[in-house]
Amino acid sequence: MSSSTAAPGSSPLPEAGPLSLCARQPHVPAERLVAEMVPPPRFDSVRFATYIPDPNQPSQTEAVRVLEGFAAGLDGAQASGNGRRGLFGFGRAKAPKAPAGPRGVYLDGGYGVGKTHLLASLWHATPAEPSRKAFGTFVELTNLVGALGFQQTVRTLSGHSLLCIDEFELDDPGDTVLVSTLLGKLVEAGVALAATSNTLPGKLGEGRFAAADFLREIQGLSAHFRTLRIDGEDYRHRGLPEAPAPFSDEEVMKTAFATEGASLDDFPHLLEHLARVHPSRYGALTDGVRAVCLTGVQPVPDQSTALRLVVLADRLYDREVPVLASGMPFDKLFSEEMLNGGYRKKYFRAISRLTALARDAKGLLGA
Repeated sequence: MSSSTAAPGSSPLPEAGPLSLCARQPHVPAERLVAEMVPPPRFDSVRFATYIPDPNQPSQTEAVRVLEGFAAGLDGAQASGNGRRGLFGFGRAKAPKAPAGPRGVYLDGGYGVGKTHLLASLWHATPAEPSRKAFGTFVELTNLVGALGFQQTVRTLSGHSLLCIDEFELDDPGDTVLVSTLLGKLVEAGVALAATSNTLPGKLGEGRFAAADFLREIQGLSAHFRTLRIDGEDYRHRGLPEAPAPFSDEEVMKTAFATEGASLDDFPHLLEHLARVHPSRYGALTDGVRAVCLTGVQPVPDQSTALRLVVLADRLYDREVPVLASGMPFDKLFSEEMLNGGYRKKYFRAISRLTALARDAKGLLGA
């Protein structure tokens, strides 16, 4: 679909059309992957003080208390900080072995209870220069290893005081072993660790089961982690209306042309384009995009496509990019087989985040 063609029966559209994600083929150097390991824009300003615990969930208040103490305890704990650290960590003195006892925290909880808010707050509260703290998702960490190589990644991150890993994933044994091995090297270098992962909705006792899975999969690192259970309901749906129904193609197109910095793409074509762009570049794919407009949203055809869409949804959510769409509602993107399969927690997360972005997009209609 051409982004400069008016929908049937609509008013003529201006020649200057919106952006197209399908027209982008971003190149992301390794240096940018490292520099961007900070909390995403959505969490730039979050702090422990801005986290509002649910009064009915005392575990949320307790998590804030423990994490504040953990951050304070990292003051001066990483001995490699008294020297400048190059991009790949060369020229530093060898860091000492990590102190005994818990050297990490694992935030265990369901969707939307504020785990990423707390993890980013920990990053902000840790008394170290930003260049000595790293924050990224599990997928971004594996992408970094792919870009730099394992040993380079170890050298790059060993000079840090803290590494925060959001959305730790247990569904790929190869990647889990890779990251577990990497974390072991970093713990030896004195790096403190913090991680989150999602438990699955609707499964009794899933919280404890997920924590046990995490501790088992990171193998010899389990003694270094203290598990913090965070109970609660998804705040993205707490007291909020249901996700808005999809709009018409004409409404989506008009909004795309009327909104500065908006992109406009046909959903099936975008899915095809994602297959030609490495997921590590999906963040760069959205550079400068202030709204994503999609026509013809329909169920994704296969698992590989679905997993790529999950990564894009994460990057859009991180950057607070609203998504206005026509076609099927976002809770119909993934088949029942997908939602009951091994990657189901990723799909539930994507639905939750796209729903939040769809709500944000309602304000664009008057643009």
